[in-house]
Amino acid sequence: MSGFTDIRRAGWVARLPRAAQDYAVLARADRPIGAWLLFLPGLWAICLVAPGFWRGLWLALLFALGSVVMRGAGCVVNDLWDRKLDAQVERTRGRPLASGAVKPWAAMVFLAALCLVGLAVLLLLDRAAQWLGVASLGLVALYPLAKRVTWWPQAVLGCVFGWGAPLGYAAAAGHLAWPALPLYAGTVLWILGYDTIYAHQDREDDTLIGVKSTARLFGEKTVLLLTGCYGGFMLLLATAMGMSALPASACWLLLAPAGLLLWQVVRLDIHDPARCLSLFKLNREVGLLVALAILAGRL
Repeated sequence: MSGFTDIRRAGWVARLPRAAQDYAVLARADRPIGAWLLFLPGLWAICLVAPGFWRGLWLALLFALGSVVMRGAGCVVNDLWDRKLDAQVERTRGRPLASGAVKPWAAMVFLAALCLVGLAVLLLLDRAAQWLGVASLGLVALYPLAKRVTWWPQAVLGCVFGWGAPLGYAAAAGHLAWPALPLYAGTVLWILGYDTIYAHQDREDDTLIGVKSTARLFGEKTVLLLTGCYGGFMLLLATAMGMSALPASACWLLLAPAGLLLWQVVRLDIHDPARCLSLFKLNREVGLLVALAILAGRL
């Protein structure tokens, strides 16, 4: 694992001034996969219950912007909590706070700016969605502590990142209804699975510094966890679609994302961090295929 990192000062990020690059990396703008994964559960809910095309498109655009800024805000909060731990982990020691390139006070100012943009987006949603958005802040703030007190921080992340499912449902429908429950529960399982794959990149360093994770907890038995999580995700997703009166043909379309999930299970090598990262990133395509299956059922 020597020298391995997922920080990418390339593309448009590399064309920014050096100081701006540091803030872009702090918000993980160099790695948009996190924003995609935060956005997708909300997109599924919007596709499931949006009353019309233009309303659905407007909400999808709002959720896309909100996902970018709030994922960035969550990363700043995480790095403020973890800057000393990050300095001890090969993959994360180059992060701006861990390396000292950005000072904590400056990160707090940047965090406030991101939260203001997020608040502006939230105020454009219906009242029910606004309250759900506010309720998520406690989970966001507490997530960085999870790895210190529980072997299941990936499940906590699932509750945080999966919050877009009920939030998107409330934004599109104006209220919550029963299909939002299996949609959220399934999303949490999906995130638990893919974030366990992601955590295997740091498993050895985490063992040395005492950070807990499901990657450490399951180790060589991670395939069993993934099988349960991904199988449960597909079952709960199909349940949410059925409760929303989508035709059975739409559920058959879930075989495509299910195939990509099976590929992750089969190809997993917990001792190869580059492969773990590649399999983790594949979940963007999983999420997009799920959205297409839901949309097809609405047509």
